[in-house]
Amino acid sequence: MNIEQIYTGCLAQGAYYIESNGEVAIIDPLREVAPYLQRAKADKAKIKYIFETHFHADFVSGHVTLSKESGAPIVFGPNAEPAFDAIIAEDGQEFPLGALTIKVLHTPGHTMESTTYLLQDKDGKDHAIFSGDTLFLGDVGRPDLAQKAANMTQEELAGKLFDSLRTKIMPLADEVIVYPAHGAGSACGKNMMKETVDTLGNQKKMNYALRADMTREEFINEVTEGLLPPPKYFPLNVQMNKEGYEDIDKVLERGSSALSPEAFEAMANDTGAVILDVRHQDEFVKGHLPRSIFIGLGGSFAPWVGALIADVKQPILLIAPEGKEEETVTRLSRVGFDQTLGYLEGGFEAWKKAGKEMDTITSLQAEEVKRRVASDKKPIFDVRKESEYTAEHVVDAENTPLDFLNEHMAEFPQEETFYLHCAGGYRSVIAASILKSRGIHNLVDVAGGFAAMKQSGMAVTDYVCPTTL
Repeated sequence: MNIEQIYTGCLAQGAYYIESNGEVAIIDPLREVAPYLQRAKADKAKIKYIFETHFHADFVSGHVTLSKESGAPIVFGPNAEPAFDAIIAEDGQEFPLGALTIKVLHTPGHTMESTTYLLQDKDGKDHAIFSGDTLFLGDVGRPDLAQKAANMTQEELAGKLFDSLRTKIMPLADEVIVYPAHGAGSACGKNMMKETVDTLGNQKKMNYALRADMTREEFINEVTEGLLPPPKYFPLNVQMNKEGYEDIDKVLERGSSALSPEAFEAMANDTGAVILDVRHQDEFVKGHLPRSIFIGLGGSFAPWVGALIADVKQPILLIAPEGKEEETVTRLSRVGFDQTLGYLEGGFEAWKKAGKEMDTITSLQAEEVKRRVASDKKPIFDVRKESEYTAEHVVDAENTPLDFLNEHMAEFPQEETFYLHCAGGYRSVIAASILKSRGIHNLVDVAGGFAAMKQSGMAVTDYVCPTTL
């Protein structure tokens, strides 16, 4: 038995490679499928099944392309209705894999087709569950994403999830290993642990949603409390996972077109493409194309693209560090943004050498901001999440979370200078680029964010532990 978790930190997503006696099962693969094919070839093994735990909302799975390339069938649980050929398994159905067995446990609640796959060893003993978005480490899947498709309220879906956990998962032995689809940082849950593998027994102790004495009503209230609106790209990713999509090779070929500054500028004007700059924030601050949007590869790149650009059909032109162009196109495709039209050959330096118009962001160190605020009393905007802000923030700062920046546009001064910060400097530059693209240029970014501001001695509120909120 060989089980490998293939974890992608940017998406906080776990795909799984399971091999036994030359037969392989892949669970929830990423969009780019070459690594799975290469791994199976190296193992002298054949991909036999591609299991999908549900129709994912936060990323585009590689199931369609992987099935085409490998010849392996796609397997969904009950209630799934994809637009392509797939095995729609029954609850309890078993799939042999070498000396192992994979058993279908239908666990609706996150979505109505959500399914957990139970792996049994050669002796028929329960070894591990691949729980998708049904059970995370420290949390469970949010029950509000499938309301429209299921024609149910989030409370009704939460009730389904309660039943699934208590009838299908909690009766399993404590030593069963839990392999979830996501970890901390994913928008599919609200309280996930940083670990990506655990035992079910430990989850029964640690996970609030698995308390043995928890009533159905308590579960529904706790699971639905504090849910933020899902990112706008989520329904579009569900649609792609359900209906199919363009092969990744074609997406890469189109997106990897090198464009001169003149051709880049002409294409931007002709197509209305978003100019996406993925360099480090410090480079963007010093110089960038006017009206370009910064979302750096070094942070949670793909989820921020999904949340802030939202429309997966939006044409995109790239400014990327040299050698990172294909990686950028690949990472965009993971969340369904397939319309990358090319990149600026030679990067921003080529744009400068061509004498093209450029812009900068005013950025000051926290010590200087502290000195200025003491005298000019200019407003401060904190673009961290509400939970971060509530836990601790600069006194008198206003919270305008980056996730929902569009809803706060009217709050930013049109003429008066204001300061903008996040935790460490990544998100505030994203916010600054969006504001400048909307014509708001009277901003000052605080280098180093809240951490630097606190260290400088600026007055902050008393700390409140987030777990008590």
